[in-house]
Amino acid sequence: MRFRKLLVAAIGLLGIGLAGHARAEVDTVRIAKQFGLGYLPLTLMEEEKLFEQQAKKQGLELKVEWLRLSAGAPMNDAILSGNLDLASGGVGPLLTIWGKTRTNVVVKGVAALNSMPLYLVTTNPNIRTIRDFTEKDKIALPGVKTSIQAVTLQIAAEQAFGKGQQDKLDAFTISMSHPDALASMLGGKSEINSHFGSAPFQEMELADARVHKVLDSYEVLGGPHTFNTVWANSKFATANPKIMQAFLDALEESMTRIKADPAAAAALWVKAENSRIPVADAEKIIRNPQNEWTTTPKKILTYLDYMNRAGIVSTKTSDWKDIFFPGIHGASGS
Repeated sequence: MRFRKLLVAAIGLLGIGLAGHARAEVDTVRIAKQFGLGYLPLTLMEEEKLFEQQAKKQGLELKVEWLRLSAGAPMNDAILSGNLDLASGGVGPLLTIWGKTRTNVVVKGVAALNSMPLYLVTTNPNIRTIRDFTEKDKIALPGVKTSIQAVTLQIAAEQAFGKGQQDKLDAFTISMSHPDALASMLGGKSEINSHFGSAPFQEMELADARVHKVLDSYEVLGGPHTFNTVWANSKFATANPKIMQAFLDALEESMTRIKADPAAAAALWVKAENSRIPVADAEKIIRNPQNEWTTTPKKILTYLDYMNRAGIVSTKTSDWKDIFFPGIHGASGS
């Protein structure tokens, strides 16, 4: 009888241990970012170890592995293959993977990183509007058809040429990272004479007298819109609630620091990215009233409405909260 009681007690303790293990959150998080000042909140998190600090407040010892990818499509591939926990990029790739995974892994947004205008610029003096592009012109952007720049260009084409003509300029686009696009366009020795980029590359390009702006995404969308977001799959988010909260807390802390001291944030970003842009110019971009450092999603549904209409994303919703995890449902998103 005594042996039987000891055996039952041992099994009970083993069960408790296994249950505790099952509930344990991961000790390593893999997060990827891309090129540009739009990822400043993540760069500050990385350099100041804000994620790790917030995780410690949640009682977790966390290791964060920071990766670099050049576009949203490879981000989505990495999320789906299980090689990445948190991806970051434009609204286009987020909505693409959200629409494709509604019946399986269910990928959703975690938060926005900013609201920032995107400029399409060119060195061709004959191009004043997007109607002037011809087969002789090549537009570099992060990802053909899927990047936020590509989707914005399609929306602009639909506005300029009429419904059904949204793909009119797609044949002129080429997938290329922002640094490479800047070098190719300003170098003048490649077929690239236009670039639909982001900060700080668009500002660096416009500082060259040969370059002028053709299109502004804020004008296309009718006002400020989210540029960059972070997303994850539901399995990871559900299994790691403390980590998800720590990430959001770290992100909010990063936003607060950027707003409180833009000069320090600019210096940190330039050093971390080994950027050629002067710190003063980076600070000017950070302080630009058009660039808002916020976790609140803006005009996500405007992008989704177009992507539904164009057949890029079949899943529909009238509530932006369906696209994001509950962590930011208290925000006044759109």
